[in-house]
Amino acid sequence: MIVIWVVVVGGMMYFMSIKPQKKERQRMQELMSSLELGDSVLTTGGFYGVIIDIMEEIVVVEFGSNKNCRIPMKKTAIVEVEKPGQSNTESGEKK
Repeated sequence: MIVIWVVVVGGMMYFMSIKPQKKERQRMQELMSSLELGDSVLTTGGFYGVIIDIMEEIVVVEFGSNKNCRIPMKKTAIVEVEKPGQSNTESGEKK
């Protein structure tokens, strides 16, 4: 009887914590691989900007209309990407 409970609790742990983490990690990997120049991004700090250069692990993001405000940051600091000509309602993402 104890073995059945261990299996049930182990299954619940897998489906409630491990599987969603894997799915989120895969989504972030797809997001990072789809980055292109000119994409509008939202950073973990809550800033919106446009990608102007992409390197291996670093992207250069331009914030606002001031051309002098260009900040290099890690790709992992990007939480949301919007392609040019695409609005939030067209992307199909709902939170």
